[in-house]
Amino acid sequence: MRGESGIAFSMPGGDVSGTRQSRPVDLAHLARQTMGDRALEQEVLALFVQQALSVRDKIVDADIKDRLLLAHGLKGSARGVGAFAIADCATDIERRPEDVQRS
Repeated sequence: MRGESGIAFSMPGGDVSGTRQSRPVDLAHLARQTMGDRALEQEVLALFVQQALSVRDKIVDADIKDRLLLAHGLKGSARGVGAFAIADCATDIERRPEDVQRS
């Protein structure tokens, strides 16, 4: 039944099924984190977007130490709001901080 409904279920170890792969942000996870407070959801998402844009602008030119710090902070924030794909990307950067792709 994975992915058949719009509901995401927490799995042991923090994994999420259902909407995790189908949406950029797992809104069910975010609602749990904010106890269903829609105004708080909007505020938290706005702060996350600001952080993500700031990290995007800094991470490519950062030295390895700063790149690790930026990726780690983004990973935690992304997991907090339910942006698991972004958290996975940040984890990849933490694992290979010297691998920089410039566009």
